[in-house]
Amino acid sequence: MNTVATVSKVFIAFQDNEEARPVVEAILADNPQADAVYSPGLVKINAPGHLVVRRATIEEQTGRPFDLQQIHVNLVTLSGHIDEDDDQFTLSWNQ
Repeated sequence: MNTVATVSKVFIAFQDNEEARPVVEAILADNPQADAVYSPGLVKINAPGHLVVRRATIEEQTGRPFDLQQIHVNLVTLSGHIDEDDDQFTLSWNQ
C-alpha cells in the first residue's frame, strides 16, 4: 500500500482595509508558500504547514514601530496552533 502524507493548511484572515494591507503584504513576503484569497472586505492567507508573521517585516512595510498585538484589531479568524512572542507570531499544526 502506498500512502501519501498530507500537509494540513493553516490560515489567517483579516479585514481588507488600509490598516491590514501592510500586514498582509508582510506575511506574503515572509511566506512564499502562502497564497492570498481576496473577497469583498476580507483577505484570507492560506499556507501549507505553517505561517509566520514577523514584526520586523511589518515595520519595514509600514515604516514605523509595530506591536504584534495590533494585528488583532483587523483579525477576523485563524486556523492553527498559535505560538507568539514580541517579535513573531506563528501558526502551525503540531505534527
